[in-house]
Order: sequence, then structure tokens, then C-alpha cells
Amino acid sequence: MSDRSPRRCSFCGKTEDQVFRLLSGPNGVYICDECVSLAYEVIKEEKASAALSVEGESNTQGIVKAPPKPHEIVERLNEYVIGQERAKKVLSVAVYNHYKRIISGVQSDEDVEIYKSNILLIGPTGCGKTLLAKTLAKILDVPFAIADATGITEAGYVGEDVETILLRLLQAADFNIERAQVGIVYIDEIDKIARKTGGSPSITRDVSGEGVQQALLKIIEGTVANVPPTSGRKHPQQEFIQLDTTNILFIAGGSFEGLEEIILKRTGGKSHVGFQSIQENRAKREEERSRLLEQVMSDDLVKYGMIPEFVGRMPVVVNLHPLDEEALVRILTEPRDAIVKQYRKLFALDGVELVFTPEALKAIARKAMKMTTGARALRTIVENLLLDVMYEIPSRPNAAKCVINSEVIEEGIRPILLNKQGQAIPWGEEELKKTA
Repeated sequence: MSDRSPRRCSFCGKTEDQVFRLLSGPNGVYICDECVSLAYEVIKEEKASAALSVEGESNTQGIVKAPPKPHEIVERLNEYVIGQERAKKVLSVAVYNHYKRIISGVQSDEDVEIYKSNILLIGPTGCGKTLLAKTLAKILDVPFAIADATGITEAGYVGEDVETILLRLLQAADFNIERAQVGIVYIDEIDKIARKTGGSPSITRDVSGEGVQQALLKIIEGTVANVPPTSGRKHPQQEFIQLDTTNILFIAGGSFEGLEEIILKRTGGKSHVGFQSIQENRAKREEERSRLLEQVMSDDLVKYGMIPEFVGRMPVVVNLHPLDEEALVRILTEPRDAIVKQYRKLFALDGVELVFTPEALKAIARKAMKMTTGARALRTIVENLLLDVMYEIPSRPNAAKCVINSEVIEEGIRPILLNKQGQAIPWGEEELKKTA
């Protein structure tokens, strides 16, 4: 037997048969692959921490691009979002100023301190709040994360910590800390964490109300947050990623049902909705509600249940209007990712032309309005509408055209299938056997 002692890692002491690879250095020094990996992670974390301490332009150089001008941002938004012209204008100015402030490195100087302009979007379900925020991030080429306020709880309760929001942003940035620190976070359903007003106070903490607003305050305003590298509750032995939220743009959205009543009371007005039909009544209520929300003030949001400190950190408040029939028709056909365009492309892959008549598009829009979920209802309606025909077409090689008219939507009849000669193809099983 050899008396030679086994070679060991000079750092951790493991022998060469306990590790994958042992690298030799001068003067009999060795290092194993595990220590090399650990050293790499330590250096990587120290570089990230050093980046946090760098101020001004050097911290963002090459990380965030110069933002497009507000006019250019609106033009790009128009490719994806229909209507909401006022909201687009306000948002374009807000994000332009936000990223201009970051790039120029003038967050503060001896004379003036410039605060970031977080944004609060108020509007009914399906009016485009999430789409606006998502499209802005796409235009600006920054990481984007979505969180639902109703799933967040204050520390000590079962649910998600506010730091989980930042983890999602880090994941969207592929854990590039510098890029995550200039990203956009959209918090949906923010009105659902309004503190309860009226009635007797509870002796327990409000898990999903005021406590969550308090927890969100620091990260929205700007702080160095300790983010767990994996989702789940924090514990004392867990390692954290430090993320500076000073330059993260927070956009919050909610429907704020009942806020119009607070505004109406403040302005001394009265409702003008009478005894019209249900559809007319709903349309008039939405129109009146939108008109009142244009006059929203910080005090109205505080009375609704948002704490003053939270409202103060959302200086830009934008009201989004409910979508009418014309807007829904345009959403179906005009954006780059319009639903009708998507299905036409899918049908074209099977060699079939998909045609929607103008009356059919209007019928779909009317049906969506009755569902009161805005643009979200459109895809559901179209998907259900085309399910049978998408099931049949791959088995019908002679099908060349599919026509959707208003009767298909209003009366529930099957779409019209035409062959290459323009003749109607029956839907019967016998015909299917003949064409198979």
C-alpha cells in the first residue's frame, strides 16, 4: 500500500475522492470545484452590493435606455390599447419623467429633490389597466411584474409577503439586480386592501387591509429590501438578495366600486339615472361614474379606506373610462395582437380564410357588454364561438372559408363553411365521412 496521503482542498479540506474535481496550484495548494463555485457566488454578490452603493448616472449607465418622448410612447400604446386617450397621455408623461430622472441622476441635489411619480389607475374591470402597464414596460424595455393585492398579507400572517412582489420582478429580470431596480411593478386589485370604515373597530389586525398598505409603503417609496431568493416565508437563517426600490416604478390599479358616491357627496351633486331599461341604466351609470371619477381627489381615496401615506405615494391618479360597443369592436380588430387577427392566423395555418361580418363584430361587442367584464369577455365569446369549427376544420380538407355573421352570435347557429368553389359545406356526419 502507498504511504502517500490523499490530496485535499486547501480551503474546505475535502479529499479528491469527495469532490468532482480538484485543481492544483503552486506550492502544493489545491482547490475543489465546490469552493470555486462558492467563491464565484461570493464575488457576484459583492459586485451586486457595490452597485447599490453607487449613486447617480454610473448606477444606471447601460442598464436603462433613454425613454421615448411622450408622443412616441402614446403612438406605441395605440398599437396595443384602444381608447383611453387621456390616460395614455398622463401615463406617457409620468413614465418619461420617471426614467429621465433616473438616467440624468438628478433624484436630488442641494436645491431640489425630485420624487418618483408612482401611478394609480382607477377604472372598471376589463378597461385596460393591466394592459397599459404591461405595454409600457414593453415599450421601455424594462422588467415587469404583476401582483394581486388581495394575495398579500402583513408580516406574521399566512399569505405572501410584500417582498414576494420584488422576487417576481427579479425573476422577470433573470436575477439581474441592476435591471430589476429600474423595472415596473403593477399591483392589481389595490382597492381591495382599503381599510374597513364604519362599524365597531376590530380587536385584531386587519390582515388584508390597512396592514398591507403599511407594508407596501416602504417598498413603494424607496428602500433597500431583503428579498428571499425563493418564494415562501422568510426565516432567520435564510440568505437574502438586497434590492433597492428607489427607482422601481409602481403602478397600482383597482375598480374602486363606490368611490363615485363619496365624490358625489363631496361635490353636492345628485344622481341623474332614472328608470330606463337595464342596459340603458347600466350605460348611464357607467357614464356618470366615469364623469365623477374624473374629479377624484386624495381626500376621496382616504375616505374610501386608503391610508393617507399610501395615497401620498401615488401622486399620479388616472381615471380609465368603461369601454363602449365601438371600442370593443376596435379591440377585436385593430391592435397588433387583436383577437380576430390571432384566430385568422390560426385558421390560415389550416388553409381556411376566417371572415367576421361587421354585424357579427357588433353582436360580439354587445354580448361582451352584457357580461360586464369589459374586454376580458371578448376572448371567451370568440373562443366558444369557434370551438366547433376549429374541431371540424382539420378533418375537412375541402374547407376554404369560414364566415361568422350576426346570426351565429345572436341565434347560436353554426358558422358557415365554404369549399374552394364557394359552396356551403353541410355539417352532417355523412358529409364529414365523404371529405375525410
